[in-house]
Formats: sequence, C-alpha cells, structure tokens
Amino acid sequence: MATAEFDFDALLETLESQSTIAFDGLRIERDGETYTLETPESEQTGLEADDLEVALEPRAAYVTNWRYWQETVGGEGTARRAFLRWCERAPLAAETDADEPSTTADESLEVPARYDALREGVDREWGQLCLTARLVDDADADDPAGERVYDLWHVDDADTDLADLEVYDDPRDARDLSTTDDDGRYRPLKTAPTLVSGWAFIGLSGAELVEAVGFFYPATIANWHRELRGTLDVDHWLETAERQTGIYDVIDELPREAVEWMTEACCVDSQCLRRREWQYDEGDDLEVDGGDGQFPCREPCSLVVAAARKWTVLESEEEHTYELELTTSELNQLEELIDAVAEGRTDEIREADVYDGANRYRARYLRAKRFDDEGSLEAQERHDD
Repeated sequence: MATAEFDFDALLETLESQSTIAFDGLRIERDGETYTLETPESEQTGLEADDLEVALEPRAAYVTNWRYWQETVGGEGTARRAFLRWCERAPLAAETDADEPSTTADESLEVPARYDALREGVDREWGQLCLTARLVDDADADDPAGERVYDLWHVDDADTDLADLEVYDDPRDARDLSTTDDDGRYRPLKTAPTLVSGWAFIGLSGAELVEAVGFFYPATIANWHRELRGTLDVDHWLETAERQTGIYDVIDELPREAVEWMTEACCVDSQCLRRREWQYDEGDDLEVDGGDGQFPCREPCSLVVAAARKWTVLESEEEHTYELELTTSELNQLEELIDAVAEGRTDEIREADVYDGANRYRARYLRAKRFDDEGSLEAQERHDD
C-alpha cells in the first residue's frame, strides 16, 4: 500500500482520550506508554510512540480512512454516511444493526483495495444517476490525505466528454434538472426513467452529493437505509386505500384483480425506478414483480392513488358487448396502436414507416374508414335475447 501523510499528533491525542481506535480493519490500543497496532496484514505490540509512527507509515491509508469517516463525514449510523460508504464499496455492516446487510449484493472492498480503486474512481448507479467516488489528488489539493470528492451525471452520459456537458457545482441545480424531461414536459414522478441528460456535477463533497441525489430522487436514500437496517415501514395497498378521504375515499373499492392490472401498468421498471415492496395486503402478495430498482418503494405513491380513483370509477361500469366490423389486419393494428402508446413508442415511429400499425398515417386511415363524422368508432351494442 502506498504511503500517505497523516496527522500523527492528532492520532495520539485521540488515543489519549479514548485509548482505542478500531475502524475498517485498523486497531490501535494504548496501554500506558506503549501501543498495539493491528491491521489485517500484521500485528505489532509494545510499540512506543516513535515506533508506532514508523509502523503506521506504510499503513497510512488506514489512518486517513479512519480520519475521513470519523471527522469529515461523521454521522455514524445515519443514512448519509451509509450511502457514501456504499458509493465507494466500503463494508456496510457497521452502519446497520445486522451482521450481514442483505440488501446489497455488491462485494465490499477493504481499505487497501478500496484506496487503489478510489484513485481510479469507483462508479456506482443510482436509478439513472451515475456516481463516482474518488480520492482528492493530494499533490494538487489543500485537503487532508484520504479526502474524497464525488462526481455525478446521467448514466447515458457515462462515455460523454465533459466538455460536451453542462457542468454544475450547486446541488440545488438538481431540482431544476429533475423537473422536466428531454421534451420539456413536467415530470410528476421523480423516479420515472425520464430524467434529462446532458449535465454533470464535478467535485462535490459528500454532503453535497447526498443533497443533489435527494433533489433528483427524494427520500430514496432514507428508505434504502431503513431497508438496510431492517426498519423499512411498508404500507400495503389496502391499508393505503382505506385511509384515503375526500375524492379518493372510493379507491378501496377497486377490485383486487384491478390492483394487479394497476401495478402492471404503473409499478414496473419501465415506468418507475423504485422497487415495489408493498403488496395488496400483509400476507397477500401481488403477482406482478416488484422490479429490480436499487431503492425501495414503501407505499403506493400519490400518482398511483390519483390514477386508482379513475380506474375505480371505470371498473364500476357494467360491461356490454359491442359489434364492429374489422379486418384481421385492422384488429392487429388496434393492438399495435395500444401497445405503442402504452410503451411510449409513438415518437419513435417514422412517418414513412407505414408497415407499423401505430404509424400516424395508418392510424388516420383507420379513423377515416371506421369512425363516423363525430369521431366515434362505428360499433353497435349487441343485445342477447
């Protein structure tokens, strides 16, 4: 491991006050005027202060790592600290009540390997965000050794030259960037996979990174941390629906099978980056997969609740049988049209691509042929005797 400068006098002062330092593989104990130094690579006992300083020189990364997390970051046990450790693949067990956190399948890195990785930059993905944790270049910075900085940009821009991106340094700018999509349309759901690209935040502090991520994806870090600790409080559909009042009081009447259709429509990876953890009710799971998102969804969101009100009204209508005349190709075209709208593909279909059933001219032709002058589909209700 490469050497790095550290404040040995500050280390001794800490040992004077608490006699033991134990963090991320480093353990130093003071016993009167002598010290014991232990790392995963070796153990030395009976060291005097001068000997301890010499022994620590090739293991300085352990000391600067301890200083960064205890002094710069602090907040032991907080979501902010756990998230920053996740960003650089540091072990998370110390940030939870569990011996082995079960919510992250990523292999953690111990200090030597982690410092090697941080010199190159450790990349992580959080929804549509790409995050890079890296060590400050000690030769060009006034910061203490071991200090980290963080870069943030859209995953689609991972291979884009920085000169071609709009660079920001204020985390509050993330609020404006997350407001509209690439077409300038308002994004009512912040975790929808429609985040605009073409920007970057460079050289953020840990606190600034957490603030920026919070503007892009509100509450995701807090809920991820609660899940990590085993304290995520989940409100299932029935519980959420039954506590609604006013115009939304009716949504608890939505049939269970319609709730299945609703989650298939709204709560899948293609529509929302959160991983749905709520079910129909406690012990009554929905069949629709909850998704693979990094951060959990603990309750039906306001967008789902609002849509459920409309579906509750629609599902209360009686079904009727209608007869209309269609060719087989026209029936197939209706299926293609619905699928294109549902998957948001209409903007991708070119005007010249008349072989696609959702082509604009194909749709206009079908309307001219099968709709009446008032714009209604020519269909007749069938009454069975």
